[in-house]
Amino acid sequence: MKLEKVLSIVLWVLLAVSAVLIVSMMTNISENEADPTMGAWINTTLTWSYILLGVGAVIAIVFALMNTFTDREAAKKGLITLVFGAIVLAISYVLASDAIPQFFGVEKFVEDGTLTNSVSKWIGTTLIASYVLLGLSVVAIAASAVTRVFK
Repeated sequence: MKLEKVLSIVLWVLLAVSAVLIVSMMTNISENEADPTMGAWINTTLTWSYILLGVGAVIAIVFALMNTFTDREAAKKGLITLVFGAIVLAISYVLASDAIPQFFGVEKFVEDGTLTNSVSKWIGTTLIASYVLLGLSVVAIAASAVTRVFK
């Protein structure tokens, strides 16, 4: 049997199981929040969703790694992307301040330990990285439009 046929059968089985679980959950939903049947169906459906998400993520990562290791050009592009991301993150980290921002209610977060200088530094890092990536995206879009005009 061909691989495509096996994959098609597996996908149809997954779809059927998902449909049965959704229909069963919908028929057992009630207004009573303490109903154990409804809670069991919701938990079962959520567990199935987590399983599908996990399997899908693992398959996506495995095939991406296989493609990277079998194709030299893809490995080179992937490495360039990782290095670029690390450079943007490093520059953002250097530029970020570790000062705790002053706003209404900040004392509560400082007292319970959820807002520290380290947390503030990483929040600043991600904000600066987002701004840098947004700026680079805008520049790339504008450059694409300009080069298309001159072609």
